[in-house]
Amino acid sequence: MALVPAPDGTPLATDLCLPDGPGPHPAVLVRTPYDRRRHHAELRGWARRGFAAVAQDVRGRYGSAGRWRPYGPEADDGAATVRWIRERPWSDGTLVACGASYAAHCALVTALAADPAGRADAVLAAVPALGLAETAREPSGCERLLARAGWWAAHGDRRDGDEEALARVLARDPGLLEHLPLTDLPRRLGRELPTWPELWRARPAPLPAAAGAVPLLAVGGSHDPFAADLLRLWRHWGGPARLLLGPWGHGLTADPGPDATDAHRTPLGELYAAWARAALAGRLAPGRAGAVALGGSGRWLPAAALARPGTPYRFTADRAGTGTDGTDGTGGELRLLRGREFTADPLRPVRSDDLAVPATGVPDRCLLLTAPLPRSLDLLGEAEVRLSAAADTADADWAARLVALAPDGRAAPLAAGIERCRAAPGRTTAIRVPLGVLARRLPAGTRLRLEIAGHHFPAHARNPHTGEDPVTATAPRPSRRTVLTGSALLLPVSTSHPSADPLRETRR
Repeated sequence: MALVPAPDGTPLATDLCLPDGPGPHPAVLVRTPYDRRRHHAELRGWARRGFAAVAQDVRGRYGSAGRWRPYGPEADDGAATVRWIRERPWSDGTLVACGASYAAHCALVTALAADPAGRADAVLAAVPALGLAETAREPSGCERLLARAGWWAAHGDRRDGDEEALARVLARDPGLLEHLPLTDLPRRLGRELPTWPELWRARPAPLPAAAGAVPLLAVGGSHDPFAADLLRLWRHWGGPARLLLGPWGHGLTADPGPDATDAHRTPLGELYAAWARAALAGRLAPGRAGAVALGGSGRWLPAAALARPGTPYRFTADRAGTGTDGTDGTGGELRLLRGREFTADPLRPVRSDDLAVPATGVPDRCLLLTAPLPRSLDLLGEAEVRLSAAADTADADWAARLVALAPDGRAAPLAAGIERCRAAPGRTTAIRVPLGVLARRLPAGTRLRLEIAGHHFPAHARNPHTGEDPVTATAPRPSRRTVLTGSALLLPVSTSHPSADPLRETRR
């Protein structure tokens, strides 16, 4: 282990794995809050492929000194480490910044360093958690409660990690996240979390106008909650940008979705090294390219299929039931089952972790259903719900959840989104609810169930409907809702595309 000095002299614990044979070598740098020692197998894999591989604990975590502040001085500490690496005799001066989740943030700010001597020559960002505010809230402002509570319980304001911290407290207190205000969570967890309030005060920082001229490999999963951020990064990047989007969750190939097939078992180590060699040699063509897995089909498609809008497959909620059967390619009818008028009650919210829907009682959501698909449907792109709706409160969240129902009745979640709307009480408003990226083949006979609700808890904090901040509110009230004729579900139908080879597409 080496101790690399940060700009203020703070020693940062750093491990190194060198290839066999004489150097100098290109380097790969992973800066992580999750314990550099967990990356030793990854370092050996890079070294076998000819790279000097470096893993470092970020400031205040595990072996590194200093105070841990999530999304703190990572740019400066990363740049200092890059300069240190380039001064080593085993370094040939070229470097790839690499990381997943929080470590992807570390890699990206290193690639954007102001000082060229501290800037990476290429960046590999997987399932990126782009920033403090970006992880805390949806673009509309809705608070991502469960994921942030779990991460802060496991990692916030502590030197090491405890992945089961939130689960243990929930076992004792299943209603933990229902207690208000949410700012009181640290006391209920039984530990100090001074950065928890800072999380909710943070505001998103836009990507720089020309976000990075160095080559980028953006890797993610269509089931990952940060998939939309990954696509935004890929589309916004100024240098050669390559995308790899598989049918995976936040753990990538170790976290396959139910639509993953054997054809999607991508050897990431081989692919990463091939891309890194091409990027450092300047062999990547300008612009955007890559590959996207079409879940449920065993196919990979060129990422260019995502770069242009798909053909909308429009299901319209028609009161008279005059929609088509979908055979003309324009979609069909969303049949209203119940709840055109419903009550969004923060004390009895629609839950994000339960696909069951009530059939009796006061409706807590608007529930719509399509006819069975007459043929298989390939979806590739970003879906959305367009609502014409009204609430009797000035402040209201609109949550949409899309569920696939197999012919035997089994339900599987497809997509979900939530949007915050402020409008005069009772006024009909046009509301767009993004559902994120879909890369999926739906077999013939599948029915689609669309739920429109006022909450998506505990994935998202409950809107109190009083105009107060959901993080500090203590006295929520119900909100009456109405979904009007003309609301629609738009699905991105993929037209015919040639198959793609992920290894070739990411290094061309």
